[in-house]
Amino acid sequence: MTLSADPILDSLEAFAEAAGDPTPLVYARLFAAAPEMEALFVRDTDGAVRGQMLQQVFETLIDHVGARAYSANLIRCEVVNHENLGVPPAVFASFFRTVMEAVRGTIGERWTPQTADAWRALLADIDAVLAKHLAVTA
Repeated sequence: MTLSADPILDSLEAFAEAAGDPTPLVYARLFAAAPEMEALFVRDTDGAVRGQMLQQVFETLIDHVGARAYSANLIRCEVVNHENLGVPPAVFASFFRTVMEAVRGTIGERWTPQTADAWRALLADIDAVLAKHLAVTA
């Protein structure tokens, strides 16, 4: 599937501009949707781990709409790594949607129908990567 990179990249740039450090926004949404996940970050007292993880998610999204040099493999590896840490695959998969929701909620009018379409396609593609992987490992 060919994904439209420009609306994704534009929305991520607008998110960074509007939010400054988007980490608290994204993780507040995660913890609201899956409160049991907050306990996994008890030792991340300064948010550095969350920030690093979110940076890796952004890099993965950028690769996925671009060169796809590593994103699918990284997603497949990280769902296993996170499951070993106590993160159910469904929660792991939902994190990409959580990022999208934080972007949409923060950039306001800069969220266009083209942006929504591009994110919908991106999330569907990531869901397909995860579904294929989970079907193989089941």
